[in-house]
Amino acid sequence: MTSSWILLIFAGLLEVCWTIGLKYTQGFTRPLPSVLTATAIVASMGLLAVAVKQLPIGTAYAVWVGIGAFGAAIAGMVLFHEPATPSRLFFLALLIIAIMGLKFTSGTH
Repeated sequence: MTSSWILLIFAGLLEVCWTIGLKYTQGFTRPLPSVLTATAIVASMGLLAVAVKQLPIGTAYAVWVGIGAFGAAIAGMVLFHEPATPSRLFFLALLIIAIMGLKFTSGTH
């Protein structure tokens, strides 16, 4: 896996952090969660920007969003007791398959 893919994975994980962080900011009215969330947003976008120097933008963006969506959904289930129905888990599994498919068919190593 190239360094661009590793950066993209970290960018996606930071997207999970800032997405979940939004819940804790209470509309950006709480200073510490707001600063941490804003920092994660900037870092996530920054890593994405570096990764797309080497990766196709469509693939990189879809993978970044997919990691963020998957992670936010799982974190929502764990942290906020959102429903973890079989159908929801099935579609999250399909999302992981799609992310992997995009990686393996992107034409980059």
